[in-house]
Amino acid sequence: MSVRAFSCVLLTEKPAVGKGKDTAGIQCVECCCKSLYIGGKDSVVHQLNLPSAVATDAPNIREVKRRQMGRSGPVSQLRAIPVLNHLLVLWDGSVTALNMFSLEPVSPLKKIPNVSCMEVGSSVSSTQQVYVELVTASVKRRWISVHRVYVDKWECVKQMPLGREPLALAVREPCVCVATADRYMLCDYESGNTLDLFQHNLARQNLLVKQAGEREFLLNGPGSLGMFVMSDGISQRPPVPWPAGILDAAVCHPYTLVLQDQAQTVHVYSTLDQQLKQVIPIPKAATLTPTTEGVLVIAEREIYCLRPCALEDQIEALMAEERMDQALVLLDGVRELLPQHSYQDLRKNISCMLGLMHFYQESFKEAKGLLIDGDLDPREIIRLYPEVSDVCGDFDSQLPSVSTSRDLRLMSTEDQASLHRFLHFLGDFLQAVRGTTQGLSCRSDVDSALLKVYLQLGESERLGQMVTSPNDCHLDLSASDLRQHKRFFALGLLYQSHGQHFSAIQTWVRMAEGQYDDSSQTAADAYEHILSTLRQLDDRDTFWSFADWAVQRDQEAGVQIFMQDTERPIPSCHADEVIPFLQKYPVSSLMYLEYLVGVLKSKEESHHTLLALAYIARILQRSPGEADASAGEDIRRKLQQLLWLSAHCDTVAVHDKIASTNLHTEKAILLGKTGEHKKALQILVHEEKDKQAAVDYCWRTSAGRERDFRQRLFLSLLQIYLDSTAAEGAAADLLNRHARAFDAAAVLQALPAAWSVQMVGSFLQEALRSAFHQRRMRQVEATLTTAEQRRVTSTRTEAANRMIKLERGTRCQVCQRLLARPEFVFMPTGELVHLHCTTGGKGAPGTVITTS
Repeated sequence: MSVRAFSCVLLTEKPAVGKGKDTAGIQCVECCCKSLYIGGKDSVVHQLNLPSAVATDAPNIREVKRRQMGRSGPVSQLRAIPVLNHLLVLWDGSVTALNMFSLEPVSPLKKIPNVSCMEVGSSVSSTQQVYVELVTASVKRRWISVHRVYVDKWECVKQMPLGREPLALAVREPCVCVATADRYMLCDYESGNTLDLFQHNLARQNLLVKQAGEREFLLNGPGSLGMFVMSDGISQRPPVPWPAGILDAAVCHPYTLVLQDQAQTVHVYSTLDQQLKQVIPIPKAATLTPTTEGVLVIAEREIYCLRPCALEDQIEALMAEERMDQALVLLDGVRELLPQHSYQDLRKNISCMLGLMHFYQESFKEAKGLLIDGDLDPREIIRLYPEVSDVCGDFDSQLPSVSTSRDLRLMSTEDQASLHRFLHFLGDFLQAVRGTTQGLSCRSDVDSALLKVYLQLGESERLGQMVTSPNDCHLDLSASDLRQHKRFFALGLLYQSHGQHFSAIQTWVRMAEGQYDDSSQTAADAYEHILSTLRQLDDRDTFWSFADWAVQRDQEAGVQIFMQDTERPIPSCHADEVIPFLQKYPVSSLMYLEYLVGVLKSKEESHHTLLALAYIARILQRSPGEADASAGEDIRRKLQQLLWLSAHCDTVAVHDKIASTNLHTEKAILLGKTGEHKKALQILVHEEKDKQAAVDYCWRTSAGRERDFRQRLFLSLLQIYLDSTAAEGAAADLLNRHARAFDAAAVLQALPAAWSVQMVGSFLQEALRSAFHQRRMRQVEATLTTAEQRRVTSTRTEAANRMIKLERGTRCQVCQRLLARPEFVFMPTGELVHLHCTTGGKGAPGTVITTS
């Protein structure tokens, strides 16, 4: 409760009288512009000046005018209407209008009788003249009246009977809040509606109805609660729990001031959190009057001014006492009263200090949000950690200390569990601010600190994600930390993220060779990553520096560094460089040539020829009794497939290579490439001794060729069999199994006369069946052609017999010229065109018409 929200200044004091009853005390006041009006208990209205408002601690106040209203009786109320220069005085049950400057009565405005209390509304500008609404209450008649006050007249426009005595009222047009002896009510004088709020059992002097805000009233409710009520009867903020027996109250945002009758003190409550903030003792205080400069407190013979202290000073005082929650509530509540830059600065400072307090209390979730909202420099938090603070260099901290602070250096030796929780918070906080403006101002420090945190916590996954992504770590400092923790794989990744590819690969090479021991990755993992890095590397010098090591370690895996993804537009190195380089690595050379021909679809003759020669070398190097025969057969199948499909292979060079070998099938394929099919078949039959291979050769060679070629090829194979007396059975079997591949007439001429019909019975049956089939197919085709011709003729005839109307001015649909000659063409779509337009290719086929 030590907030100093208001300072108390004595404005004026009437001199004490001698013995006897004091009839010159102060009853009420009204402050307007630079004038202070005092209504005395002796029927006198005083006008005092207020130079420079109430800005000084000892204001120079002097009396300017006074007006004697009558012989006796107090002045009950004073209300100024500056827009009209009127001062309304409630005295002796009547309202009198005086001039604000001369205190002379405004003669055109007669007194309003039977008034117990009054309130003035806001000014209204009509099309004719300005007026102010005045609401009066009459205890005797039990009604409220609404008057329009003009410069030279006033008129009663509405009277609302209440059925009860109105004892106090407040106005927020068009609503009037009225307090009676047993209840509070709302009256809408435009619609005439009345709403009972709640009942009470308060004494008359404790009734309270005050204006609180826009269309809002403050009431003294039951249970010693200050109730805020809107003009629609709804309360939008919690009540203020004030003491019993209050005399008066006033609202000066964001505070509610309450005057207690017995304690002779003014209690200041916050309307934001409803807590008591300040107690100001003022002897014999009777009423409170809010003004634009503060709140006036009227005592028996003195008038005090409670001036609100600067809001920035109040907030800073709360911060100094580490009452951050209250400071934050106050700041948010008065945001519209502060300059934007002041609000933002105070908000950041409060959030940072409150976040720091939560931080030391290990309320890390709340601390993180507050420190981020406060836009705290991340280095302020980093410097609190002794094992991490070296990344900040000579950073000068501006963060104030808090009473709940803890020494993390001692924690590192005495409480490792707590230290780990603080380290987890630092990692989460730095990760949250890393990509924001808050973190970008010192990103190198943030990234280096994050790396240290992940190392100390052993979070391998987060560490890997950080060093593989773009980062601004202090390279030398972070590299030293990684070496110290033996995280050499991550060290290579850090070098790589900073563009130092040579250092990165060199680090992984040492891991793969066992020079560095990293528990997070194996030597095989390091080797795989080296291959992946080299495969995507654009730095040619670094690439060739480690290419030999990568291939030498494992030829099958290492050659992958030369095999780029087909999606990449530019290969990292040219084939002309790679092929000579791989000559000393036969396995890698073979795999690379397969990649060029099979994946990249190279059309270079040298690539195809080298691949074929590589296959041949592999086949010839294998000893006959080698255990893995299936691998040799697989290579030979690849060689044969290459020879069959490749159109870019140097057949002469390959044939010379295998001329003295037993690769007879490959020789046959190469001879077939040069058109020497008979020699190829002789090799397959006599040297390879594979009859099925000879048949497959015929079928594969003749695929996609004309029928006569296939028949000649099979006839050549048959002739080879017939020339050998030991192959008569093979010849007969060839005829019977592949009869459709032969020309029957040529076969019958080539067969020996000694052969019986039974030997070639199947062939003859199939040959006859094939001949009949072909003859019938030709007949079907001829019939279909005749039918199509007749259909076209019928269509043309029907079109020629149609009635065609040719009018003068008809134009050709192709050239848009007039049809002047008797010959024209009628299109199937009904269009008429010139004959030469159709024959010139500009129109579709149609029927030629000749008119007479």
